[in-house]
Amino acid sequence: MSTPTTTPAPLLEASDLTLRFGGNVALGGVSFDVRERELFAIIGPNGAGKTSTFNCISGVYRPQEGSIRLRGEDITGARPDAIAAMGVARTFQNIELFNNLTVLENLLLGRHLEIGGSWVEAMLWLPRARKAELQARRDVENIIEFLDLTAVRSMPVGILPYGIKKRIELGRALAMDPALLLLDEPVAGMNSEETEDMARFILDIRDQLKIAMIMVEHDMRLVMDLADRVMVIDFGQRIALGTPGEVQQDPAVIAAYLGGATEDVIEEFEHEHPGMVTP
Repeated sequence: MSTPTTTPAPLLEASDLTLRFGGNVALGGVSFDVRERELFAIIGPNGAGKTSTFNCISGVYRPQEGSIRLRGEDITGARPDAIAAMGVARTFQNIELFNNLTVLENLLLGRHLEIGGSWVEAMLWLPRARKAELQARRDVENIIEFLDLTAVRSMPVGILPYGIKKRIELGRALAMDPALLLLDEPVAGMNSEETEDMARFILDIRDQLKIAMIMVEHDMRLVMDLADRVMVIDFGQRIALGTPGEVQQDPAVIAAYLGGATEDVIEEFEHEHPGMVTP
């Protein structure tokens, strides 16, 4: 007699998320889950509710209805610092680094939740503070090596190219030792070479570090190449959820992106997003 298999509980569960700003509905009953070690993508036209979803997960916004559970624990409406301490890290579309600090120093800032101890121990450089600091530096050096940042580790961030800065911000998020990583447009503004590098690092994070990720991204080719599953939202509503192949052929998804577009626009879209308007 065979033993029935059980499906592991999701890492993150979002149920019926509803977020309103006055009379405007940013999210209207959106539900999804993210599995351990999964690369989950959220796509949709501008203003669809992608960033609002991120802000609910990270605690920036509190949804009026619905719930968010991380490994079974309700985090709905918790403070951003509390959610970060529970293992949710985030990168931002607009780079938020300290330009006057070095790469190493910026990444060390990501370890502050893990160091612990009191300010008195740190000020007096007591043994526990020294031990925590040394461990934080070892952890950060590993991230620097993982992201191929060794050559710039001691340079001020402000003088570095844009693509490197995006990688540093990714490293700072990794320094928080997350269970779930939120990637907000990780390749926005990058050239093709930088995009390929970032794609490789994202896959390495999933496959080598075993960290689950939710990615919001407008680069459709990147999403379809990397994601395990894709959720599409439009006007705050979930209109599709499935594998990249399933989503690409969903009529509701194609309509959301194209609407009443002219033939020239459709041809350009098909060129930029191969397969999404194929019958």
